[in-house]
Amino acid sequence: MTIKEAQETVDQWINTIGIRYYGELTNTAILMEEVGEMARLMARIYGEQSFKRKEDEASAKEDLADEMADVLFVLVCLANQTGIDLTDALRKNLDKKTKRDKDRHANNEKLK
Repeated sequence: MTIKEAQETVDQWINTIGIRYYGELTNTAILMEEVGEMARLMARIYGEQSFKRKEDEASAKEDLADEMADVLFVLVCLANQTGIDLTDALRKNLDKKTKRDKDRHANNEKLK
């Protein structure tokens, strides 16, 4: 699925199954909540924090994928609501980063 297809699919889902978009501020709060849930799993899977129960650890990677999908879904909702073409935005962002950082990372001793 391309980013454009994702935006179209989410829009179709929202307007049929979801009835309508939540307001932009509500969706921003939901995005922060979803990022927090993803961060909690990252801290336990890749960081020093431990799981509270052993059974939580068993499904953690699957749960992480689901949380990342939740983040993406809400981000796509916000893009749709605000008229942002994420394909174009990402392309422009990568161009900006390429121009700005073309020598920066290559000369960073910390990355060698």
